[in-house]
Amino acid sequence: MAANSHRVGSSSYGGAAPYRSRDGLSTRPVGASEEIQLRIDPLDLDDEITGLHRQVRRLKHVAEDIGTEVKYQKNFLEELQMTMIKAQAGVKNNLRRLNQSIIQSGSNHIIHVILFALVCFFVVYLWSKMFRK
Repeated sequence: MAANSHRVGSSSYGGAAPYRSRDGLSTRPVGASEEIQLRIDPLDLDDEITGLHRQVRRLKHVAEDIGTEVKYQKNFLEELQMTMIKAQAGVKNNLRRLNQSIIQSGSNHIIHVILFALVCFFVVYLWSKMFRK
């Protein structure tokens, strides 16, 4: 009988040991023959099945939680994308208004500069006429 058992009270397999030969599976030598007889304890298999069932149930809950998180993240990204589209439209609209404002006020500035230059020229002309007499 093999004496190695990897069964621990609470293994990382949820009570299902990965390799067992101590209680559940045992071998008996049969003389000089190369045959091996196995004896499986049905109670130990029930424990293994229960442990696997617990693992599957936990994995199912984890998968459901992952699915819920994926749906939440998808909705969040869709809302973020819509917000970004609205923000881009707002920025584009504001840039268009700003360009129009610059064009309009820029032409006003040029008109003001030209008028100032004409007034200065006229003042200098009049001043030169007054002092030349």
